[in-house]
Amino acid sequence: MPSLTIATFNCENLFRRYKFSDKLPPGEVNQAVENGFIINSSRFTTVPQPERKLTAKVIRDTKADIIALQEVENLDTLKNFCAENNLSSLYPYKLLVDGNDPRLIDVAVLSKLPFERIMTHQYLRNSKKNWLFSRDCLELDFMVEGKPFILYKNHLKSMFDMSNPANGRAISASRRIEQVDGILKIVQDRLKRRVSTAAFAIVGDFNDYPSEDSSLEKLFKTKWLYNVVENLPAEERWTHFWDTTKVQEADRYSQLDYVWLSKRLVKANPGVLPVINRKGLSKKAQHPLIKSRYPEIINSNETIAASDHCSVSVTISF
Repeated sequence: MPSLTIATFNCENLFRRYKFSDKLPPGEVNQAVENGFIINSSRFTTVPQPERKLTAKVIRDTKADIIALQEVENLDTLKNFCAENNLSSLYPYKLLVDGNDPRLIDVAVLSKLPFERIMTHQYLRNSKKNWLFSRDCLELDFMVEGKPFILYKNHLKSMFDMSNPANGRAISASRRIEQVDGILKIVQDRLKRRVSTAAFAIVGDFNDYPSEDSSLEKLFKTKWLYNVVENLPAEERWTHFWDTTKVQEADRYSQLDYVWLSKRLVKANPGVLPVINRKGLSKKAQHPLIKSRYPEIINSNETIAASDHCSVSVTISF
């Protein structure tokens, strides 16, 4: 029986060459993105290489055949990152399509399997004629030992609102709701009556929690989808550490990253448990579930991390 390990991981600003300086006024950032930019020491700072090596460790430790990545700058960045961290031979197939994000963070995929078909949905518009997806909803076809598999990869609208940080989640909810509607429509339009019998997964950073007022409600209630992270005990489902002192300690840990399996795959893999790798989080994260960290983090005199997100991986059979 064919098996496949899939994973999702938000790399947190995989800007391999440079990133915008924190001291740069937002207006200058917007102007640089709008008009094009070059490397300028007054505008850019380098990304610490120890953190990028940790990012590579997390990717390697997923043991994924296909891993969906979020917040990657561009394809050259991804190729260079893989080359410098000995990932190129492990993942010969690399994909990134520049999307809609003004910060230039895109969704990407590393794969041991060749891509059979690639579809971008970045040009879809919402009812206000704006881009529907904050980045993209990539639709990727694979053949797994002769059997078809479809991956839908996403990074939904952030909960952060610069003008009103305290209410960012509520303010941005409508954007995520329409993005969820868009994802479900893409899947249904493609598969139609086969939606309950096809092998597919929807993965990525969905930027909301699985709560009663979640903007992801329709995904939770769709009968032909299942959030596989729900197979873990409730206290073990969190995938993100929010480095802030503005909220209670318990509220700094939440699930933002998901692997939704199709009905067919859920039936073929009852009770399958995902693996959430928390070893790459910074020492500021003091949750009891963090049993170990990478030595580089423990031994560093600085606060470093692979990302503020954890990777989520799951092995499925067809």
